[in-house]
Amino acid sequence: MTKWPMQRTGWKKRLLSSTRGRVLALLRDEHRTVNDLASALNLTDNAVRAHLLSLERDGLVQQYGTRPGTRKPHAAYGLSAEAEHIFPKAYGRLFNHFVTAVSDRLTSRAMRATMREIGRAVARDQLNQLQGRSRRNRIKAALDLLSDLGGSSKFDDRGGKQFISGQNGCPLAAITASHPEACLIVESLLSEIIGAPVKKCCDYSETPRCRFELSR
Repeated sequence: MTKWPMQRTGWKKRLLSSTRGRVLALLRDEHRTVNDLASALNLTDNAVRAHLLSLERDGLVQQYGTRPGTRKPHAAYGLSAEAEHIFPKAYGRLFNHFVTAVSDRLTSRAMRATMREIGRAVARDQLNQLQGRSRRNRIKAALDLLSDLGGSSKFDDRGGKQFISGQNGCPLAAITASHPEACLIVESLLSEIIGAPVKKCCDYSETPRCRFELSR
Protein backbone atom coordinates (compact mmCIF):
# COMPACT_ATOMS: atom_id res chain seq x y z
CA MET A 1 0.00 0.00 0.00
CA THR A 2 1.31 3.44 -0.93
CA LYS A 3 0.26 6.55 0.99
CA TRP A 4 1.15 10.15 0.34
CA PRO A 5 -0.22 12.15 3.32
CA MET A 6 -0.69 15.81 2.58
CA GLN A 7 1.13 18.06 5.02
CA ARG A 8 0.90 21.45 3.33
CA THR A 9 -2.23 22.51 5.19
CA GLY A 10 -0.61 21.55 8.50
CA TRP A 11 2.49 23.48 7.50
CA LYS A 12 0.37 26.61 6.95
CA LYS A 13 -1.19 26.29 10.39
CA ARG A 14 2.19 25.84 12.06
CA LEU A 15 3.61 28.76 10.13
CA LEU A 16 0.80 31.13 11.14
CA SER A 17 1.17 30.20 14.81
CA SER A 18 4.94 30.83 14.79
CA THR A 19 6.97 34.04 15.04
CA ARG A 20 7.29 34.04 11.26
CA GLY A 21 3.49 33.90 11.11
CA ARG A 22 3.30 36.97 13.34
CA VAL A 23 5.70 38.72 10.96
CA LEU A 24 3.42 37.84 8.05
CA ALA A 25 0.35 39.07 9.94
CA LEU A 26 2.01 42.44 10.61
CA LEU A 27 3.14 42.79 7.01
CA ARG A 28 -0.36 41.97 5.85
CA ASP A 29 -1.59 45.17 7.50
CA GLU A 30 1.09 47.43 6.02
CA HIS A 31 4.67 47.55 4.78
CA ARG A 32 7.16 47.70 7.65
CA THR A 33 10.87 48.08 8.25
CA VAL A 34 13.08 45.82 10.36
CA ASN A 35 12.87 48.37 13.18
CA ASP A 36 9.05 48.45 12.97
CA LEU A 37 8.85 44.67 13.21
CA ALA A 38 11.43 44.42 15.98
CA SER A 39 9.47 46.93 18.07
CA ALA A 40 6.11 45.25 17.46
CA LEU A 41 7.41 41.74 18.18
CA ASN A 42 9.85 42.65 20.96
CA LEU A 43 12.71 41.05 19.04
CA THR A 44 16.21 42.16 18.11
CA ASP A 45 16.85 43.57 14.65
CA ASN A 46 19.05 40.56 13.83
CA ALA A 47 16.28 38.13 14.82
CA VAL A 48 13.82 39.96 12.58
CA ARG A 49 16.30 39.94 9.67
CA ALA A 50 16.71 36.18 10.06
CA HIS A 51 12.95 35.66 9.87
CA LEU A 52 12.64 37.98 6.87
CA LEU A 53 15.46 36.17 5.07
CA SER A 54 13.71 32.85 5.60
CA LEU A 55 10.37 34.24 4.42
CA GLU A 56 12.01 35.81 1.37
CA ARG A 57 13.53 32.44 0.45
CA ASP A 58 10.05 30.91 0.69
CA GLY A 59 8.71 33.59 -1.64
CA LEU A 60 6.33 35.00 0.97
CA VAL A 61 7.95 38.40 1.62
CA GLN A 62 9.64 40.94 -0.62
CA GLN A 63 11.10 44.42 -0.35
CA TYR A 64 8.95 47.40 -1.30
CA GLY A 65 11.26 50.40 -1.57
CA THR A 66 12.79 52.26 1.38
CA ARG A 67 11.86 54.70 4.12
CA PRO A 68 13.97 57.58 5.44
CA GLY A 69 16.07 56.78 8.50
CA THR A 70 18.23 58.70 10.96
CA ARG A 71 21.48 57.68 9.27
CA LYS A 72 20.38 55.89 6.11
CA PRO A 73 17.18 54.69 4.42
CA HIS A 74 15.55 51.56 5.79
CA ALA A 75 14.17 48.82 3.55
CA ALA A 76 10.40 48.37 3.80
CA TYR A 77 8.99 44.85 3.52
CA GLY A 78 5.58 43.54 2.58
CA LEU A 79 3.84 40.33 1.54
CA SER A 80 4.26 38.81 -1.89
CA ALA A 81 1.19 37.82 -3.89
CA GLU A 82 1.89 34.19 -3.00
CA ALA A 83 1.67 34.91 0.74
CA GLU A 84 -2.06 35.68 0.58
CA HIS A 85 -2.68 31.96 -0.02
CA ILE A 86 -1.29 31.25 3.45
CA PHE A 87 -4.13 32.99 5.27
CA PRO A 88 -7.47 31.19 5.79
CA LYS A 89 -10.42 32.55 3.86
CA ALA A 90 -14.08 32.44 4.92
CA TYR A 91 -15.32 31.41 1.49
CA GLY A 92 -17.25 28.34 2.62
CA ARG A 93 -20.39 30.10 3.81
CA LEU A 94 -20.54 32.34 0.74
CA PHE A 95 -20.03 29.39 -1.60
CA ASN A 96 -22.78 27.45 0.17
CA HIS A 97 -25.27 30.30 -0.35
CA PHE A 98 -24.14 30.64 -3.96
CA VAL A 99 -24.63 26.95 -4.71
CA THR A 100 -28.06 27.03 -3.05
CA ALA A 101 -29.13 29.97 -5.19
CA VAL A 102 -27.86 28.32 -8.37
CA SER A 103 -29.46 24.96 -7.57
CA ASP A 104 -32.85 26.65 -7.16
CA ARG A 105 -32.61 27.84 -10.75
CA LEU A 106 -31.22 24.74 -12.48
CA THR A 107 -32.48 21.23 -13.03
CA SER A 108 -30.61 18.46 -11.23
CA ARG A 109 -28.96 17.41 -14.50
CA ALA A 110 -27.86 20.95 -15.31
CA MET A 111 -26.56 21.41 -11.76
CA ARG A 112 -24.39 18.31 -11.99
CA ALA A 113 -23.05 19.40 -15.36
CA THR A 114 -22.20 22.81 -13.89
CA MET A 115 -20.29 21.24 -10.99
CA ARG A 116 -18.24 19.14 -13.42
CA GLU A 117 -17.45 22.17 -15.57
CA ILE A 118 -16.19 24.07 -12.51
CA GLY A 119 -13.79 21.23 -11.74
CA ARG A 120 -12.52 21.13 -15.31
CA ALA A 121 -12.01 24.90 -15.29
CA VAL A 122 -9.90 24.72 -12.12
CA ALA A 123 -7.82 21.89 -13.58
CA ARG A 124 -7.11 23.72 -16.85
CA ASP A 125 -4.76 26.12 -15.07
CA GLN A 126 -2.48 23.17 -14.27
CA LEU A 127 -2.61 21.07 -17.43
CA ASN A 128 0.19 22.78 -19.34
CA GLN A 129 2.61 21.87 -16.55
CA LEU A 130 1.59 18.21 -16.67
CA GLN A 131 2.25 17.44 -20.33
CA GLY A 132 4.33 14.26 -20.58
CA ARG A 133 4.29 13.67 -16.82
CA SER A 134 3.89 10.17 -15.41
CA ARG A 135 0.69 9.01 -13.72
CA ARG A 136 2.46 9.07 -10.36
CA ASN A 137 3.52 12.69 -10.87
CA ARG A 138 0.02 13.63 -11.97
CA ILE A 139 -1.45 12.09 -8.82
CA LYS A 140 1.07 14.03 -6.73
CA ALA A 141 0.06 17.23 -8.58
CA ALA A 142 -3.62 16.45 -7.87
CA LEU A 143 -2.93 16.05 -4.15
CA ASP A 144 -0.99 19.31 -4.09
CA LEU A 145 -3.86 21.11 -5.82
CA LEU A 146 -6.39 19.77 -3.30
CA SER A 147 -4.09 20.98 -0.53
CA ASP A 148 -3.88 24.43 -2.09
CA LEU A 149 -7.68 24.51 -2.22
CA GLY A 150 -7.86 23.78 1.51
CA GLY A 151 -8.11 19.99 1.60
CA SER A 152 -5.90 17.34 3.15
CA SER A 153 -5.80 14.13 1.13
CA LYS A 154 -3.83 10.96 0.68
CA PHE A 155 -3.32 8.40 -2.06
CA ASP A 156 -4.00 4.71 -1.36
CA ASP A 157 -3.03 1.81 -3.61
CA ARG A 158 -4.39 -1.43 -2.20
CA GLY A 159 -6.10 -4.59 -3.40
CA GLY A 160 -5.64 -3.63 -7.01
CA LYS A 161 -7.59 -0.40 -6.54
CA GLN A 162 -6.41 3.20 -6.20
CA PHE A 163 -8.13 5.88 -4.15
CA ILE A 164 -7.65 9.51 -3.18
CA SER A 165 -9.32 10.15 0.14
CA GLY A 166 -9.40 12.61 3.00
CA GLN A 167 -10.73 12.67 6.54
CA ASN A 168 -12.14 16.03 7.67
CA GLY A 169 -10.09 17.59 4.91
CA CYS A 170 -12.43 18.14 1.99
CA PRO A 171 -11.87 21.56 0.34
CA LEU A 172 -15.66 21.71 -0.17
CA ALA A 173 -16.65 20.48 3.30
CA ALA A 174 -18.67 23.64 3.95
CA ILE A 175 -21.19 22.75 1.24
CA THR A 176 -21.12 18.99 0.60
CA ALA A 177 -23.43 18.24 3.56
CA SER A 178 -26.28 20.20 1.94
CA HIS A 179 -25.09 19.88 -1.67
CA PRO A 180 -23.36 16.50 -2.18
CA GLU A 181 -23.33 17.14 -5.93
CA ALA A 182 -20.50 19.60 -5.24
CA CYS A 183 -18.21 16.56 -4.94
CA LEU A 184 -18.46 16.39 -8.74
CA ILE A 185 -16.20 19.46 -8.82
CA VAL A 186 -13.40 17.42 -7.27
CA GLU A 187 -14.28 14.34 -9.33
CA SER A 188 -13.88 16.17 -12.64
CA LEU A 189 -10.86 18.12 -11.38
CA LEU A 190 -9.06 14.89 -10.47
CA SER A 191 -10.04 13.26 -13.76
CA GLU A 192 -8.49 16.12 -15.73
CA ILE A 193 -5.32 16.37 -13.66
CA ILE A 194 -4.63 12.62 -13.51
CA GLY A 195 -5.68 12.03 -17.10
CA ALA A 196 -7.98 9.10 -16.29
CA PRO A 197 -11.61 8.75 -15.17
CA VAL A 198 -12.18 9.24 -11.44
CA LYS A 199 -15.40 8.24 -9.67
CA LYS A 200 -16.59 9.72 -6.39
CA CYS A 201 -17.55 7.30 -3.61
CA CYS A 202 -17.75 9.78 -0.74
CA ASP A 203 -19.23 9.00 2.68
CA TYR A 204 -22.00 11.42 3.70
CA SER A 205 -22.66 9.95 7.16
CA GLU A 206 -22.25 11.80 10.47
CA THR A 207 -18.51 11.64 9.87
CA PRO A 208 -18.20 12.69 6.20
CA ARG A 209 -15.22 11.45 4.25
CA CYS A 210 -14.08 12.29 0.74
CA ARG A 211 -13.18 9.28 -1.37
CA PHE A 212 -12.51 9.02 -5.09
CA GLU A 213 -11.62 5.86 -6.98
CA LEU A 214 -9.12 6.15 -9.83
CA SER A 215 -9.59 3.95 -12.87
CA ARG A 216 -6.60 1.99 -14.10
